[in-house]
Amino acid sequence: MTMDATAADLPARSDDVVFDIDHVTLRFGGITSLNDVSLQMFRGEILAVIGPNGAGKTSLFNSLTGLYHPQQGSITLAARPGDRPVSVLGKKTHVINRMGVARTFQNIRLFPALTALENVQVGIETRQRSGPLSAMFKTPWQQREQRESLASAIEQLADVKLGHRANELAGSLPYGEQRRLEIARALGTNPGVLLLDEPAAGTNPAEKREIAQLIQRINAERRITVLLIEHDMKLVMSTAHRIIVLNFGEKIAEGSPQAIQQDPVVIAAYLGTSAEDAAAQVENQPKVQLIDTGEPSANSGPEDGDGPV
Repeated sequence: MTMDATAADLPARSDDVVFDIDHVTLRFGGITSLNDVSLQMFRGEILAVIGPNGAGKTSLFNSLTGLYHPQQGSITLAARPGDRPVSVLGKKTHVINRMGVARTFQNIRLFPALTALENVQVGIETRQRSGPLSAMFKTPWQQREQRESLASAIEQLADVKLGHRANELAGSLPYGEQRRLEIARALGTNPGVLLLDEPAAGTNPAEKREIAQLIQRINAERRITVLLIEHDMKLVMSTAHRIIVLNFGEKIAEGSPQAIQQDPVVIAAYLGTSAEDAAAQVENQPKVQLIDTGEPSANSGPEDGDGPV
């Protein structure tokens, strides 16, 4: 495993740990999906997890959110400022959500027969206290929460630039707008940490730019810590403060976007060559072209073209 980035390469960050993943191993029968993975996620950063297909990225996400249960290791969470670190192992997904973790999925999971506004309200109402009886009898408490839910949903849609789509069915929206709607629904749960699983998958360049801008705004304006899985290296290099690379379920590198682009071990993992052959290509490898989001990126530099990472 390489650790090429120095402290000077990395952005200023809080030492407040959000997720602390310590020697986690996840197996399915004879298949090891995560092998002794350790990493920390710090409050306020955008952390990207990258790697070839089958590297264990989604298995890591699912372990953090309670869908998978690792056989070894520990995972603790302090999602919001001031929270005490608590283990997430063995906890249900909805419990982890209430602890301050929201996520999107690689395959969009909206309610297509509901409007965009209603989809966001579903996320908001997960943290409300009104139950079926109060809704049936329209108690003052329930009516107040309904008004609050509506106002918050309208605000969330406006933040992702979908206010004009509020009353349209989610299933009828263009693909890129469905991606942003899913993020808005996740934000409706009021998370301290947002996990994005390939948010730019299937989008065109204009939609990718909008998603990159949205991720940066969520992080900067809402102070939400973001964990990102993404195959699109332009998006990763344009938004991430720090990158962790997985391959065959193991962490092989960690560092700044600039350091990861020049890491022979990472290049070898993507190209399927030896580290020695990859090292010979580093000097001539062009930098990944960045997305122009209008904000300074963690990997500033000339837009020379596309390399393997």
